[in-house]
Amino acid sequence: MPADAAEASPRSGASAAEPDGPEAGTSGESRSFWRRNRKRTLSAVVGALATAGFFYFVVPRIVGLGPTLRALRSGDIEWLLLGVVVEAGSMAGDIVTFQGVFAARGTPIGWRRTADLRLAGAAATKLLATAGAGGIALTVWAMRGWGLSGADVADGMACYEILTYGLYMIALAGAGWGLWFGVFSGPHPVGLTLIPAATATAVLLAGLSMLWVFEPVERFLERRSERSKGRAADRWRRAAALPRTIHTGLRAALGMLGRRDPSVLGAVAYWGFDIAALWASFHAFGHSPPGAVLITGYYIGTLGTALPLPGGIGGVEGGMIGAFIGFGVKAPLATIAVLAYRTISYWLPTIPGVFAYFHLRHDVGTQKAGGSGADE
Repeated sequence: MPADAAEASPRSGASAAEPDGPEAGTSGESRSFWRRNRKRTLSAVVGALATAGFFYFVVPRIVGLGPTLRALRSGDIEWLLLGVVVEAGSMAGDIVTFQGVFAARGTPIGWRRTADLRLAGAAATKLLATAGAGGIALTVWAMRGWGLSGADVADGMACYEILTYGLYMIALAGAGWGLWFGVFSGPHPVGLTLIPAATATAVLLAGLSMLWVFEPVERFLERRSERSKGRAADRWRRAAALPRTIHTGLRAALGMLGRRDPSVLGAVAYWGFDIAALWASFHAFGHSPPGAVLITGYYIGTLGTALPLPGGIGGVEGGMIGAFIGFGVKAPLATIAVLAYRTISYWLPTIPGVFAYFHLRHDVGTQKAGGSGADE
């Protein structure tokens, strides 16, 4: 979460020099192409094989692939169009939150730039097999190019990630516990309710603990760094920057909540409208499962974005379909609804995001060349 943001901060021990492009951070040593890029190349190959394997082996066994693809064309167009509209609302919510976070810090970047940044970052996340790091790297590069300090970028990104993914964990925990204890209607298998809810609760408590124990944790990690050598020392040194970054991000996020900053509602819109796109996709082909089941299955599936697959392709679909089948949803309906939803959620941000990326490069290039590039 804030790990990549922390690396942008001078506190991480990295150079504060301004990067030359979104690939900043790559070593300048004269190593071979393969040594420099082997992890990325292997991740891409594994991602491509996993994606092909999912669609070739998994989907046909859940439901015949031919009938499934034909069924995609038979969905209720009005519900699918509604899915497109609410997905656009999700994108807008993300832009509102990001702009609000940096405006609250006294470093506003403007609505046009924010839109370019979030759309291009979404495209990078979906097209690169980097478990979301591609979007973060692009964001850090652009904001440093606009003149923000490494500390401002790291702390702002930490606040944004905490607001966004804190809500993720709260919703997963709430829906999971509610299903397990019978507060919400729907099945409650242990692996899909109790375990995800307990895990999300543990993550929330661990994150909140950084409000009080970040200093001793930081000192512990620094001592480990001093006792280690080589790459292990580098890893511990980067980890040592995390507690303080999380602490700063938490304080900023709680400050926005305390002031009732309306931009916080953007995070609610981001997740809520995205789930609504999945809900509309279910209705396009049948009926939607109960609300808590829909939310839990959605969040379990989105954990697939953490896999080294472009946009989580294969991982997200497999996770969501499997979760909904585990909740008792008929396999054909779960498969077709999730594939329709993923078609909307994947391509709607990606196509404008590619154009936003080129506009972003031009804007950052203009800024570096001495032009204003300002966003009025």
